[in-house]
Amino acid sequence: MKKSILALAVVAALATPLAVQADTILYGSARVSVDYNDEDPADGYWDVVNNDSRIGVQGSEDLGGGLSAVYQYEFGVDLTEGSNFEGNRPKFVGLKGGFGTVTLGTQETPYYHVVGITDIFNTAKSFGETAWLGGSFNGFLRPTESSGRFSGSMTREANSLYYLTPDLSGFSAEAMLVMDGGRNDSTGTDTGYSDGIDLWNIALKYSNGPFFAGASYIKLEGTDDVSLVFSDGSSLPITLDLDQWAVGLGYQSGPFSIGLIYEQGDLNTWGPFEPAFKLLPGSSTDTPWNVYLTGSYSFGNNTIRAAYGQLDTGVDLLDYDSKIDNYLVGYQYNFSKRTSVWVEYIGRSADTLFFSDANAVSIGTRVDF
Repeated sequence: MKKSILALAVVAALATPLAVQADTILYGSARVSVDYNDEDPADGYWDVVNNDSRIGVQGSEDLGGGLSAVYQYEFGVDLTEGSNFEGNRPKFVGLKGGFGTVTLGTQETPYYHVVGITDIFNTAKSFGETAWLGGSFNGFLRPTESSGRFSGSMTREANSLYYLTPDLSGFSAEAMLVMDGGRNDSTGTDTGYSDGIDLWNIALKYSNGPFFAGASYIKLEGTDDVSLVFSDGSSLPITLDLDQWAVGLGYQSGPFSIGLIYEQGDLNTWGPFEPAFKLLPGSSTDTPWNVYLTGSYSFGNNTIRAAYGQLDTGVDLLDYDSKIDNYLVGYQYNFSKRTSVWVEYIGRSADTLFFSDANAVSIGTRVDF
């Protein structure tokens, strides 16, 4: 009898760690393609490209009384060049209950949860700096991911406090505060960021059945009088007092879906340089804006996608244009719910200060687990 009790105690002790981890999920996505890139005036070239591959764990623990602890720890994984465990992906811990969800860490922004309704393609080239007004601003002052998608203010933010309300008949609200006092380094390129609340972001959303509607506003609380100093001692006047807003609409019914966003503001590639542009003779600046429309249709194991967008940089300089037109089409074949292959075309028509005409074809495979 005593041996039986001892055996049961040993089994219970060994099973306890497994029970604690029962709600932890290991997940990932491997996405690699062969791309042909042709950007005027350079010659075309082939490249094997990583497209936001990642690995992570997420889960929760029931604390009783309707309260749960939630967590996620995700890394970007580069399957092509070896720069693995990229940092700017969701990593957070927090609490969830009747009050909503509060988390701390590196997290997706409320802004992205609105405009992301149109982020439907496999290739990382489809939702970059010339297709929407997000992300690329932080590519200017922070490292970028090797996949080609910028890890900027519009997508994810480190040092962030995030709050999500409970769902109220389809309505919800989100808020984010970014507090990174180290960004206001008086000796580095981050000079000019506030030393309090660096960035704040709010969003209101409605999601019910096939319909989605959302609006978001994001604000960087920096100074409007700062210079970017280069290694040779030269400097460029910039501003870090920037903001932006967006609205998004979506509809999905059976195999058909459509998404539309409109953005306007200066928290992007072009906004910080407005003081410098104003110093150039014959130049004029206006508030950048962007409209982006996507659609998809699935039949059997097949999915087709298409998108069109026009982005206005707000910068008129000499003979350069301020507008960028984007054209995208894609086909995906699903071998299963986890494994698929794709062929996608990304076209850009532009004659701006930063970007010219470009075409790319991406042929890739994706395995989720």
